[in-house]
Amino acid sequence: MSPADFTNIHNYFERPVLEAVMQTAPRYPQVRGDMLADVACVALNRLPPRYIRHEVDLAFYMTERERADNERALAEAVTHAFEFVQARTAMRARG
Repeated sequence: MSPADFTNIHNYFERPVLEAVMQTAPRYPQVRGDMLADVACVALNRLPPRYIRHEVDLAFYMTERERADNERALAEAVTHAFEFVQARTAMRARG
C-alpha cells in the first residue's frame, strides 16, 4: 500500500480571504504589516472550514446561491476582522 498524499488538502477560504484582506487593506491604513495576518486569522475563524483538494472540488458542487452566500460571508468576515483588529490596536495604544 502506498502512502497517502495529503499535501493538496487545504481550506477553500484561505486563498479568497488572503486576497480580500490585501484588496481591503488600503481602506484601513492604520492596520498594516503583521496585523494583516491577524486580520486574515480573525476572518478565517469566522468562516466555516471547507476542506478541499482542488478548487474545482467545491466549485463544481456549489449552487449559485451557495456561491453568493459564500462571497457575502467572506466579505462580512473580512470587514469584521479589520474592524476588530483596528479596535484592539486602538485600545492597546490608549492603555
